Amino acid sequence: QVQLVESGGGLVQPGGSLKLSCVLSGRSATSVALGWFRQAPGKEREFVSIISWLGERTYYSESVKGRFTVSRDNAINTLYLQMNSLKIEDTGVYYCAATAHSDYRDVRNYNYWGQGTQVTVSA
Repeated sequence: QVQLVESGGGLVQPGGSLKLSCVLSGRSATSVALGWFRQAPGKEREFVSIISWLGERTYYSESVKGRFTVSRDNAINTLYLQMNSLKIEDTGVYYCAATAHSDYRDVRNYNYWGQGTQVTVSA
């Protein structure tokens, strides 16, 4: 059974940084593409970033491009999201997700999800 467990969320001031982690179990990390999504209060869940199986390709939403960096360490089955220059609008629950589908760029193919970690950006 695939499990994803996020950590690293918290409260940070605007302009600050946080690094999220997500540990995958139940499946080899090299068999899935991984991604980060987030959901702000009262809004639908949205795509943040995805990374290919071996980490050679990464994609970002326009709202986080240049501020967030996604990476993975397949040796320890862990996905990361380094978030810099955080803004109030980055507040939300951040979810880690995985897909074994060949078309990992289609976010509709992500079918394994973690429980989420809260990120709050506030002065």
